[in-house]
Amino acid sequence: MKPMLPTYHETAPKGKPWGYEVKYDGFRAILVIEANKVELTSRNGKDLLPAFPEIERFVNKIKPKLSKHLPVQFDGELVWLANPLKADFMHLQWRGRLRIKKPIEKASLLSPVCFMAFDLLMHKGKSFHLVKYHERKKQLETLCGLLEIPLLPSPANEAIIQYVPVYKNFTELFENVVLHDGEGIVAKHENSFWEEGKRTPQWVKTKNWRTVACFISAMNKENSYFTLAVYKAGSPVNIGQMKNGIDKRERAILQQIIMQNASSGDENNFYIHPSICLAVNYLHAYDEAELRESQFKEFLTATKPEECTWERFTGSQFAFPAGISVTSADKPVWKSGNEVITKIEYMQYLREVSSWFLPHLTDKGLTTIRYPHGTMNDERFFQKNRPEYAPEFVKSYFEHDNDYILCNDIQTLIWLGNQLAIEFHTPFQRAGKTDPDEIVLDLDPPSPELFQLAVKAAVEIKKVLDSIKMKAFIKTSGNKGLQIHIPLPADTFGYQDTRIFTDFLGDFLIGAFPDDFTVERLKKNRYNRLYLDFVQHSEGKTIISPYSARGNDFAGVATPLYWDEVTGDLSIKDHTVLTVPKRIRSLGCPFSGYEKARNEQPFEEVIRFLKQR
Repeated sequence: MKPMLPTYHETAPKGKPWGYEVKYDGFRAILVIEANKVELTSRNGKDLLPAFPEIERFVNKIKPKLSKHLPVQFDGELVWLANPLKADFMHLQWRGRLRIKKPIEKASLLSPVCFMAFDLLMHKGKSFHLVKYHERKKQLETLCGLLEIPLLPSPANEAIIQYVPVYKNFTELFENVVLHDGEGIVAKHENSFWEEGKRTPQWVKTKNWRTVACFISAMNKENSYFTLAVYKAGSPVNIGQMKNGIDKRERAILQQIIMQNASSGDENNFYIHPSICLAVNYLHAYDEAELRESQFKEFLTATKPEECTWERFTGSQFAFPAGISVTSADKPVWKSGNEVITKIEYMQYLREVSSWFLPHLTDKGLTTIRYPHGTMNDERFFQKNRPEYAPEFVKSYFEHDNDYILCNDIQTLIWLGNQLAIEFHTPFQRAGKTDPDEIVLDLDPPSPELFQLAVKAAVEIKKVLDSIKMKAFIKTSGNKGLQIHIPLPADTFGYQDTRIFTDFLGDFLIGAFPDDFTVERLKKNRYNRLYLDFVQHSEGKTIISPYSARGNDFAGVATPLYWDEVTGDLSIKDHTVLTVPKRIRSLGCPFSGYEKARNEQPFEEVIRFLKQR
């Protein structure tokens, strides 16, 4: 079945009778579920299930609830969800290219894709093609609710099928798409029918374009693609190719100019010195600076090639909406070896990890460490209070004479990034609560050279926790140690209870390995033993949050790990602002089961036993 396709326009129709959906950058697909068969077919008729087995696994999981609705048919987009409004096409493409069963299976478990269902084409065997869009959407939402499929997209949700909601206000949604770095929006006429294989004006797509000022460096002789370039450190570097968006007359003139003024050529290309400047729209830049969906916008006759720089290109990639003003975007924040990480790149890091970072910050009074001149400068300060100049969307909570910022949304997170808040420290309880909802064990080696003591402590603690069926999660501190997180049921246990538990663990480790571990607070008395900083777990204390950057010289990140990574080969310096987003794409988030584990912990039984000892 060929899907119905939207028509592209630079601007979307506004108001009634239009509804608006987020456009995700992925593989368009039709999902058909029958009693004994599942089909996932691309717009080109390709069977996608062999490359993405997680879809069929999830369908089989929900089959008992789904059985009374079969056969059913969904229209949607297969994506790797980066945040609620953005999909990462490059990672999805990598998944789609895997051919060997074992890597496919591993990737499907560690970093699964999602099928974003935006239309219902059949229900209980009845075709919905001639049902109006707004009615199909209502039926789809009802069905997803019955199947307990999330009605608001989230990469942190384990559901492999998710619902794409419809919005009424285009402007609000588009600003949110820009904030989340999404691809664009599809406007759909509420009375439109579903017409197989048709590109229809009843669906209109608009895109969240970025624009780069660049110059032409070459033209391909065979297909007339223009190679685009900018200056980086004084030398031209190519950033991609462009063919679309330019009309026939202008293309013919441009081709003639390049051929007449070519400085050299080979069997594939005419080459030209930097001279023809133009503005090019694009959706994203891949890691190797290759533009996705580049389109001609206009010639820049008043621009000199020297003004088309790598810095301007980098800045164009990370657009933010009104209300998030970026100051000193090119300011260096870290310098690690030959790598310089600027403020705009740090803010993009926060956006990329926001779906996994924010759950650990939400409703927790925040203490940040700000580095106003970057981490290479000694000036830094702690900030606990919401400043008077903070915008209205930055919420706070007043406690113990401090007006703590609550970082509950991506807008606040990125605003804090613009303030160069680098380290995010949170308490062990939510705002307004007095009881902890997690225990965090800080394993702090006496020096980076003795990091293996932290590995040993973590492995031994894991053995104890496994024996009492307690679920624990581990992360690097981002500096030189490891930290073990143990989620607890909310509003159930006090700090006196958790202290009994941490004392038990400390006593066990020191008793079993007195030459390796200590709870001695004075450094001079530790004698190269690892300090079990379990006293740190108490009311009023804080811990570095998972996915927070650190103000050290290698741009370290407090990075969640899988337990099988906690070995002698583990290196904290491998986990940085530059590497962690790629790690999430390929390996997923090791803390993804955190909330589920919270309510399954046998902590009450453990504490009861320890109190009776």
